Amino acid sequence: MKPTLYFLRSSEQKIATDMLHYAYRLDETGKKIQDFPELEIYSRFYGLSSKDLGLYALNEHKIAGAAWIRLLKEDEPPVLTIGVKPEFRGMGIGSAMLEQLFLEAGALFERMSVSVLNSEKSISFFKKHGFAEVENSFGKSPIDGLEVITMVKELPKERVVRPTDGYDPRKWMD
Repeated sequence: MKPTLYFLRSSEQKIATDMLHYAYRLDETGKKIQDFPELEIYSRFYGLSSKDLGLYALNEHKIAGAAWIRLLKEDEPPVLTIGVKPEFRGMGIGSAMLEQLFLEAGALFERMSVSVLNSEKSISFFKKHGFAEVENSFGKSPIDGLEVITMVKELPKERVVRPTDGYDPRKWMD
């Protein structure tokens, strides 16, 4: 079943906070989000800035995952956070969320960045979606100390066309 995607609104900040658990592999380490206050910058007060943009996926009436970007520093690209619950992995939900997010984000930003585990599986997933490794951008995961690398994607500059474009409310009776 194909997931249904919805914009992540400020009133749904809890979804972003809950998905941080999966984005940072806390489900695999047995740790809790409260153990890592430095991760708050990725979800706290989500949606209260015009520079926050995200969406979440529903599959069989359950939240399956979320992907969002936040502009943390003016001189740098916004940072992508993406998480998919384990029972929904391998179904293309992450890819579907990314492709839609790229279209939406292209209207606001020239590129986005993501920090991923320095593993073949993680890097190949993001390369498949057009991300490129940033040279000498190695760091350590705050969760378990594993090596991470920064990747950047240039975003398409296409105008997003919505069904309501061209709608004139003065002519609703015509």
